[in-house]
Amino acid sequence: MYEYKLKSVVSVYDGDTFTAEVDLGFNIVITEKFRLIGINAPEMKGEFKADGKLARDFLRKMMDTESDIIIRTKKDKKEKYGRYLAEIFIDGENINQLLITEGYVIPFMVENE
Repeated sequence: MYEYKLKSVVSVYDGDTFTAEVDLGFNIVITEKFRLIGINAPEMKGEFKADGKLARDFLRKMMDTESDIIIRTKKDKKEKYGRYLAEIFIDGENINQLLITEGYVIPFMVENE
């Protein structure tokens, strides 16, 4: 696992995808897209649109904090859609797991995560 400090949230697309500025250290900041590993959020269109908006809004609310947000990536390479697979932690709490516990997303395992 690789660990980075989130500098700022650029956008939260849905309950499991966001774009953020990440502090790599040595005053190097990059903007990257992330997919939360181990979960699957409802889509933002179609019959589950309302549930998708609830999941997205919950993730936005969690990430709108003055607390440090840590991003842990499984491996330092992107998945097929150009996103890094990651877990996020706020004050030591695993937000991926919290999304499951609160019922916004379902657990999801991908081969070769």
